[in-house]
Amino acid sequence: MGKNKPPAKYSAAGLLWRGLRKQSWPRVWREPEFKSTYDVVIIGGGVHGLATAYYLASNHGITNIAVVDKQYLGSGGSGRNTAIVRSNYLTPEGVAFYDRSLDLYNSMSNDLNLNVMFSERGHLTLAHTDSALRTMNWRAEVNKLQGINSSVITPAEIKKLTPSLDVSADTRYPILGALYHPPGGTIRHDAVVWGYARGADAYGVDLHQKTEVLDILVEGGSGPEGKGPSGKVTGVRTSKGDIHAPVVVNCTAGWASQLSNMAGVTLPITTHPLQAAVTEPVKTFLPTVVVSGSLHVYVSQTDRGELVFGASVDPVATYNMSGTLEFTEELAGHVLELMPGISKMRLLRQWAGLCDMTPDYSPVMGPTPVDGFYVDVGWGTYGFKAGPVSGEQMAACVANGTTPELIKPFELSRFTEGTLVGEKGAAAVGH
Repeated sequence: MGKNKPPAKYSAAGLLWRGLRKQSWPRVWREPEFKSTYDVVIIGGGVHGLATAYYLASNHGITNIAVVDKQYLGSGGSGRNTAIVRSNYLTPEGVAFYDRSLDLYNSMSNDLNLNVMFSERGHLTLAHTDSALRTMNWRAEVNKLQGINSSVITPAEIKKLTPSLDVSADTRYPILGALYHPPGGTIRHDAVVWGYARGADAYGVDLHQKTEVLDILVEGGSGPEGKGPSGKVTGVRTSKGDIHAPVVVNCTAGWASQLSNMAGVTLPITTHPLQAAVTEPVKTFLPTVVVSGSLHVYVSQTDRGELVFGASVDPVATYNMSGTLEFTEELAGHVLELMPGISKMRLLRQWAGLCDMTPDYSPVMGPTPVDGFYVDVGWGTYGFKAGPVSGEQMAACVANGTTPELIKPFELSRFTEGTLVGEKGAAAVGH
């Protein structure tokens, strides 16, 4: 190391060097100047948008990219989710897709040179009825055929894995078994956002925060105002000015249908709030992620000792993200039915985010009838799990001009062709 030359800023030596010399810390990513022309504009600065930008740059050499977000990076669903990852879905298409995402999460700390705190702790989906148990066996067989580690286990085996669960037969909702998925776990969602943002920035991608998209510019369309089918994207209009670009990718959550409407593309999406809550920190006692489809609840414990709870989406479609007492009461009641021993724990806070739900509980990915306009939307409550693979595959789709096989089942055309990918049996609860 030269006398006046610091080591790489993100290396262990770099951290020590700056600490000892009391050097100021470099910004994790730049604040770039606003340019009027890019090759690609990605709308949405969450995991999906940042991953798409990162893989376009790292895998395909496309770096003249603008990622725009109306707030700060990770301010949407990426910063509001409960950070559960898994691949034990119901359809072969879904299993293959999420398994690739889990592979990328496993190697992410090395790939991005940032500890994303991946914790492989096992994922339990409880069955309280005979029909639910049949669904668990169905999912297990689909998983096994796809080479995924999943199996149905007994109440005694559940108790051994998670002693805090009440598996006795005299409860209101007795646990008859569970789908056990050992590769499932949790990961720090903020770290994933920071890792992809820093990685994309290092390749020269411009990350524009506090930049709201007001319109998507399309010419030659056959719909109202010259938009819609047969049209071609020419850029976006933002709160900071117009950006000209031949490719625009919608990677938003909660506002996906409104953004796509700007291009004249109608999506079969309804938007619902999803609420979650967290308790005070206590000594670690819950080693697995626990989900109950019948009770519409899931729970895991963070590294700090907090219990993170969630449920299914609110029943009424709305953009209101206020917490409700009804959610808290129902959530607490169902969690206590599963784990009566935590009745003395205090709830610290609750929050909500927006989920874009499609009719078949699967996303909408790939090109649209508007040339140059791509979508990676409709993720419901499970978008975080799919962030890495979505970015990888959408980058390939944009760069190569063809839809990769892994995301072809999720194209928008499936709704008119009747080739739906029904994931309700594996995704209706949310996690």
